[in-house]
Amino acid sequence: MDWLEDFTTDISELAWGPPLVVLLVGGGFFLTIFSQGIPFLRLRHALDVLRGKFDDPNDPGEITHLQALATALASTVGVGNIAGVAIAISQGGPGAVFWMWVAALVGMATKFFTCTLACMYRKVDESSVPQGGPMYFIEVGLGPKFKPLAVMFSICGLVGCLSMLQANQLAVVLEPIWSEVGLGGTELQFNDEQISLTPWFSAVLISAVVAVVVFGGLKRLVKFSEKLVPTMCGIYVLASLVVLALRVDRLPGVMLSIFQEALSPAAMWGGAAGSVIIIGVKRAAFSNEAGIGTAPMAHGATRTDEPVREGLVAMLGPFIDTIIVCSMTALVILASDLDLGQNKDLEGVALTSAAFESVLGSAGSWLVTIAVILFSLTTMFGYSYYGRKCMTYLLGRQRGDFYNYIYIAALAVGAVVSVTVVVNIIDTAFALMAIPTMTATLLLSPRVMAAARDYFARCDAGE
Repeated sequence: MDWLEDFTTDISELAWGPPLVVLLVGGGFFLTIFSQGIPFLRLRHALDVLRGKFDDPNDPGEITHLQALATALASTVGVGNIAGVAIAISQGGPGAVFWMWVAALVGMATKFFTCTLACMYRKVDESSVPQGGPMYFIEVGLGPKFKPLAVMFSICGLVGCLSMLQANQLAVVLEPIWSEVGLGGTELQFNDEQISLTPWFSAVLISAVVAVVVFGGLKRLVKFSEKLVPTMCGIYVLASLVVLALRVDRLPGVMLSIFQEALSPAAMWGGAAGSVIIIGVKRAAFSNEAGIGTAPMAHGATRTDEPVREGLVAMLGPFIDTIIVCSMTALVILASDLDLGQNKDLEGVALTSAAFESVLGSAGSWLVTIAVILFSLTTMFGYSYYGRKCMTYLLGRQRGDFYNYIYIAALAVGAVVSVTVVVNIIDTAFALMAIPTMTATLLLSPRVMAAARDYFARCDAGE
């Protein structure tokens, strides 16, 4: 099976290569310039919308602006904010952080456009519920001849939204916890082989917890997200600020190294260090998912008759996810007592955990463990909704609910097996979702700007 692992790895790397980065970040740059900065100049208005100042229970949709943002963040604020940032630094050095920031800023404009479209072009399903997302704004906004792109997005979404990787990483984090409670090393004899049962303990626990939320439908999902996401982010950011406060004298040097290595000739013009740009923007795109098309499925369910309002709320997502949470991870790693040169073997969660532990002792590693557990669970909650929405588009609302069973089974499998091949396939499908999403967004962007100019003109006139 080595050939299959190598083949799927090559396909995944090709899918997440420079062309996709150019589509996501280059498209984001275009949308930022095309919008003339209008979304960024209305941040205060976006916060007013988020606070519920303009909420109307009679507007079409299922959830509030705050619930939509929390549901979207439940998916984007995940293990990637802890492990992905650490991988970016270990592969590209401090300079990769700068390019993560750049990608996040242009990602804000991308989220504004995609999530405005998700509310502009909704389609009422057989239960008379308005549905929004890339598949719907492709079909309704661009017309039936573009429906193959909507189908492509939905098929890729069925696979891409299976959270097997998150389940696998969470099972690894839970392994020492089972040892602490006396269940570590529990084995079963099968055909002269010793099979560890601890991954199965994790599989059952993960599947059960996620199932309670997933089978409760969208309302239960948003209730958990609305409470858990702010708590999750708060714990992690607070712990990071404690580390940075204890090492505040190192921050000027850290910031200097980020800018120097990002803007050095080698990083800007190629060579081995030229990959710093690719690494940074790739990690940001994978973290905040701007342009992939997942968040518009959550924001498309918002209760509003003003699509531009939801676009403004949605653009806060990349800022919270990357500029705040990812930056905390990056600064902690770079300002900690950890010698990166002597710890080249550490990567991902292990590197972040070691950085926290170097300053806070064992409490630091436990804080990272708690964060990984919470981040993994919220991601699994959010992706279940996205996958179910893709199946609903393809097969109808009643058959769409069957995705829940597939999803829970996939989590259990992901927790107990090596999922290298499966994860490569999932990552590839996830990357392919960006092609129809960004294509439709760029084609429909003039309509978004027309709606934005009309909306802001009415706001400025006091209507």
